[in-house]
Amino acid sequence: MKISALTQTLSVCLLFSLAVIAQADSATVFELRTYTTHEGKLPALNERFTNHTAGLFEKHGMRNVGYWVPSDPDKSGNTLIYILEHKSREAAAQSWQAFIDDPDWQKAYKESREDGPIVKHIDSVFMTATEYSAIR
Repeated sequence: MKISALTQTLSVCLLFSLAVIAQADSATVFELRTYTTHEGKLPALNERFTNHTAGLFEKHGMRNVGYWVPSDPDKSGNTLIYILEHKSREAAAQSWQAFIDDPDWQKAYKESREDGPIVKHIDSVFMTATEYSAIR
Protein backbone atom coordinates (compact mmCIF):
# COMPACT_ATOMS: atom_id res chain seq x y z
CA MET A 1 0.00 0.00 0.00
CA LYS A 2 2.81 2.42 0.91
CA ILE A 3 4.66 1.71 -2.35
CA SER A 4 1.52 2.30 -4.40
CA ALA A 5 0.91 5.66 -2.70
CA LEU A 6 4.56 6.64 -3.20
CA THR A 7 4.41 5.65 -6.88
CA GLN A 8 1.22 7.67 -7.31
CA THR A 9 2.78 10.70 -5.60
CA LEU A 10 5.92 10.47 -7.74
CA SER A 11 3.80 10.20 -10.89
CA VAL A 12 1.87 13.34 -9.96
CA CYS A 13 5.12 15.17 -9.21
CA LEU A 14 6.60 14.09 -12.54
CA LEU A 15 3.52 15.22 -14.47
CA PHE A 16 3.55 18.56 -12.65
CA SER A 17 7.26 19.03 -13.41
CA LEU A 18 6.73 18.24 -17.09
CA ALA A 19 3.85 20.72 -17.25
CA VAL A 20 6.00 23.44 -15.69
CA ILE A 21 8.85 22.72 -18.09
CA ALA A 22 6.50 22.79 -21.09
CA GLN A 23 5.02 26.09 -19.90
CA ALA A 24 8.40 27.77 -19.48
CA ASP A 25 9.83 27.82 -22.99
CA SER A 26 13.40 29.07 -22.79
CA ALA A 27 12.69 31.57 -25.57
CA THR A 28 9.87 33.19 -23.58
CA VAL A 29 10.56 36.83 -22.77
CA PHE A 30 8.74 39.31 -20.62
CA GLU A 31 8.52 42.97 -21.48
CA LEU A 32 8.33 45.50 -18.68
CA ARG A 33 6.84 48.76 -19.95
CA THR A 34 6.54 52.01 -18.04
CA TYR A 35 4.40 54.82 -19.43
CA THR A 36 4.67 58.35 -18.10
CA THR A 37 1.66 60.44 -19.05
CA HIS A 38 1.20 64.13 -19.55
CA GLU A 39 -0.33 65.92 -16.56
CA GLY A 40 -3.86 64.68 -15.85
CA LYS A 41 -3.84 62.07 -18.64
CA LEU A 42 -3.47 58.84 -16.64
CA PRO A 43 -7.27 58.28 -16.52
CA ALA A 44 -7.41 58.56 -20.33
CA LEU A 45 -4.56 56.06 -20.66
CA ASN A 46 -6.25 53.63 -18.28
CA GLU A 47 -9.47 53.97 -20.26
CA ARG A 48 -7.66 53.26 -23.53
CA PHE A 49 -6.03 50.15 -22.05
CA THR A 50 -9.33 48.95 -20.55
CA ASN A 51 -11.39 49.46 -23.69
CA HIS A 52 -8.89 48.73 -26.46
CA THR A 53 -5.20 48.15 -25.84
CA ALA A 54 -5.17 45.10 -23.56
CA GLY A 55 -7.55 43.18 -25.84
CA LEU A 56 -5.58 44.11 -28.93
CA PHE A 57 -2.37 42.91 -27.27
CA GLU A 58 -3.97 39.47 -26.78
CA LYS A 59 -5.30 39.52 -30.36
CA HIS A 60 -1.74 39.97 -31.61
CA GLY A 61 -0.10 37.27 -29.49
CA MET A 62 1.00 39.26 -26.46
CA ARG A 63 -0.13 37.92 -23.08
CA ASN A 64 -1.12 40.51 -20.48
CA VAL A 65 0.68 39.51 -17.27
CA GLY A 66 -0.26 42.48 -15.08
CA TYR A 67 -0.80 46.21 -14.79
CA TRP A 68 0.16 48.52 -11.93
CA VAL A 69 0.02 52.15 -10.88
CA PRO A 70 2.78 53.14 -8.43
CA SER A 71 1.73 53.95 -4.90
CA ASP A 72 4.49 56.54 -4.52
CA PRO A 73 2.80 59.96 -4.55
CA ASP A 74 5.18 61.49 -7.11
CA LYS A 75 4.34 58.79 -9.71
CA SER A 76 0.84 57.61 -8.78
CA GLY A 77 -0.89 60.26 -10.88
CA ASN A 78 1.06 59.88 -14.12
CA THR A 79 2.59 56.39 -14.39
CA LEU A 80 1.36 53.03 -15.68
CA ILE A 81 3.60 49.97 -15.41
CA TYR A 82 2.79 46.65 -17.06
CA ILE A 83 4.31 43.37 -18.14
CA LEU A 84 3.63 41.46 -21.36
CA GLU A 85 4.73 37.91 -22.15
CA HIS A 86 6.04 37.05 -25.62
CA LYS A 87 7.03 33.67 -27.07
CA SER A 88 10.37 35.17 -28.13
CA ARG A 89 12.00 38.50 -29.00
CA GLU A 90 11.17 37.83 -32.65
CA ALA A 91 7.54 37.13 -31.77
CA ALA A 92 7.47 40.37 -29.79
CA ALA A 93 8.65 42.36 -32.80
CA GLN A 94 6.04 40.71 -35.04
CA SER A 95 3.27 41.23 -32.48
CA TRP A 96 4.12 44.88 -31.98
CA GLN A 97 4.14 45.50 -35.73
CA ALA A 98 0.77 43.77 -36.16
CA PHE A 99 -0.61 45.79 -33.23
CA ILE A 100 0.61 49.10 -34.68
CA ASP A 101 -0.83 48.21 -38.12
CA ASP A 102 -4.21 47.16 -36.69
CA PRO A 103 -6.97 49.54 -37.88
CA ASP A 104 -8.79 49.14 -34.55
CA TRP A 105 -5.67 50.33 -32.70
CA GLN A 106 -5.13 53.21 -35.09
CA LYS A 107 -8.72 54.36 -34.58
CA ALA A 108 -8.57 54.02 -30.76
CA TYR A 109 -5.22 55.84 -30.67
CA LYS A 110 -6.47 58.71 -32.79
CA GLU A 111 -9.73 59.09 -30.87
CA SER A 112 -7.98 58.98 -27.49
CA ARG A 113 -5.72 61.88 -28.51
CA GLU A 114 -8.49 64.26 -29.55
CA ASP A 115 -7.83 66.33 -26.40
CA GLY A 116 -4.06 66.15 -26.87
CA PRO A 117 -1.33 63.56 -26.46
CA ILE A 118 -1.61 61.17 -23.52
CA VAL A 119 1.80 59.55 -23.19
CA LYS A 120 4.89 61.66 -22.60
CA HIS A 121 7.48 58.87 -22.38
CA ILE A 122 7.73 55.05 -22.70
CA ASP A 123 10.44 52.82 -21.23
CA SER A 124 10.67 49.18 -22.34
CA VAL A 125 12.87 46.43 -20.91
CA PHE A 126 12.90 42.82 -22.14
CA MET A 127 13.54 40.23 -19.43
CA THR A 128 14.09 36.49 -19.16
CA ALA A 129 12.84 34.70 -16.05
CA THR A 130 15.47 33.16 -13.83
CA GLU A 131 15.35 29.46 -13.01
CA TYR A 132 14.13 30.29 -9.49
CA SER A 133 11.40 32.68 -10.60
CA ALA A 134 7.84 31.78 -9.68
CA ILE A 135 6.62 33.02 -13.07
CA ARG A 136 8.46 30.29 -14.95
